[in-house]
Amino acid sequence: MRTRRPVDRWDLSIRKKDRVLEVGPGHNPSFRSNVIVDKYVKDNTHRCGDIKIYSHQQFINADGEHLPFKDKEFDYVICNQVLEHVDNPTLFIQEICRVGKRGYMETPSLIGEFLFPKEAHKWVILDIDDKLVLYDKNLVPGNYKNNYGELFLNYLPYQSLPYKLLGLTEGELMINRYEWEDDIDFIINPQDEYYLPFFTQKWDRTMVEKLFPPRNVLSEIRKVCSGSYHLIKGKIRQRITRGEECLTLEQYLKNQDQNSSHHESTDRF
Repeated sequence: MRTRRPVDRWDLSIRKKDRVLEVGPGHNPSFRSNVIVDKYVKDNTHRCGDIKIYSHQQFINADGEHLPFKDKEFDYVICNQVLEHVDNPTLFIQEICRVGKRGYMETPSLIGEFLFPKEAHKWVILDIDDKLVLYDKNLVPGNYKNNYGELFLNYLPYQSLPYKLLGLTEGELMINRYEWEDDIDFIINPQDEYYLPFFTQKWDRTMVEKLFPPRNVLSEIRKVCSGSYHLIKGKIRQRITRGEECLTLEQYLKNQDQNSSHHESTDRF
């Protein structure tokens, strides 16, 4: 079930002693993860760059729909921008919940997909009533040819303070942020008159307020203050972790081979 809506992917309820798995981090792994799983080793179709790994992490080449771990082996599972790519979201979500006690699932929202669409994305996703509602992207009316990612992904996040605050105060506008415990509540390709119109019809005011409930002035002030706090916290975090550089997969495997050879040589004596 859903436990909370984090402000961003660094605002997670991970405890100090938690063993953390990250599924499909690609070129941008979380420093807190202990184990990294990625399916495509040499193919960057589903990510923006080559696989990167921090030196303290363990890398495993595996499919998120068939994870090679025991039930509840991890205290926390991070999954950023992966669910929208998978062939079988039911099996994928079930596997995430099988191996993890708690976790965080992040995906583009339906609006986010319109603004910066990716051909590799198979699903558009909305967070409605604390459920992740997935709908086949091919069935959604709309033009996915116009890609405004250069503006909304590569420019404004680095140039505009108001835009950064927008992402922290109206987080669900372009990204779904879903922290869970025990299991994830989800629906795939709904056909009922409650969920289906969100994907196939013009949004009316009732639908808009369902996704973005009205807030009073005090709530607005709290949101802005919270967003500002997280911006400052993020700058401090960047300074702290600046010296920690990611390895490429080739560098990681080379280090693993060297460590293995060293242990074998030591064992002989």
